Amino acid sequence: MAKLEFDQLLEAGAHFGHLKSKWNPAMAPYIFMERNGIHIIDLHKTIAKAEEVAAALKQIAKSGKKILFVATKKQAKDIVAEKAQSINMPYVVERWPGGLLTNFPTIRKAVKKMNNIDKMIKDGTFDTLSKREKLQITRQRAKLEKMLGSIQDLTRLPAALFVVDAMKENIAVKEADRLGIPVFAIVDTNTDPSNIDFVIPANDDSAKTIELIVGYICDAIKEGLEERKAEKADAAAAEEQEKETARRERKAKAAKKERIKKEDKEAINAAIVSKYAKEEGEEE
Repeated sequence: MAKLEFDQLLEAGAHFGHLKSKWNPAMAPYIFMERNGIHIIDLHKTIAKAEEVAAALKQIAKSGKKILFVATKKQAKDIVAEKAQSINMPYVVERWPGGLLTNFPTIRKAVKKMNNIDKMIKDGTFDTLSKREKLQITRQRAKLEKMLGSIQDLTRLPAALFVVDAMKENIAVKEADRLGIPVFAIVDTNTDPSNIDFVIPANDDSAKTIELIVGYICDAIKEGLEERKAEKADAAAAEEQEKETARRERKAKAAKKERIKKEDKEAINAAIVSKYAKEEGEEE
């Protein structure tokens, strides 16, 4: 996995924080200095925290659990959608559906409704409806797709949230916090990081910064998924080897049993022949 480079972050403008007047004092440990009334983020800490996040999310992905990406701001939504799709992870880039986490069963019902409409289209039921009903269902399907299409495969609560701009996505962060779901986030100097479990201090308004950091995180997750795949393949091969060894042992035992049986039979026949020979000798 490629490392985040200081120069790359510097070029992307990841070090630019917000105006001093808008800062959150809780972000002080991540601020390097102030210049022209703007806080400058310590990029060495950005790299260290990003590596920490990448390692944690890699392990979550390796365990087979889902990570939900959340980024509804204009600069981030297309980047996050593309990166999340590339690693087959769920994401939310439109308005956050209230209760997505805290009222998950209801959200799943809406997803099932969308799946049922797809089923109607496939089996021909949709074609039997009137034009008005078709139009209503088509509009309903489009609305559901826009809001929930990206989480269609999320059948259970995610193991973690990765958020771009924790301040903007505060509802998602609060829901995750209430359920004890760890939150990983790119956090700017104007945000309170107290509800964030893993903070990546960086400029969350820069598209280049978002692309760089999200790309780095997704590469780590991809690596975790590949390791999981390799481990499963190794486990399957080991299981097949064990089965083959067990088959050979059973075959060897059966052959030994058959050989002993044959030897016993030959011994019995020899004893009978010897007995008859002895009896004939005594009669003579």
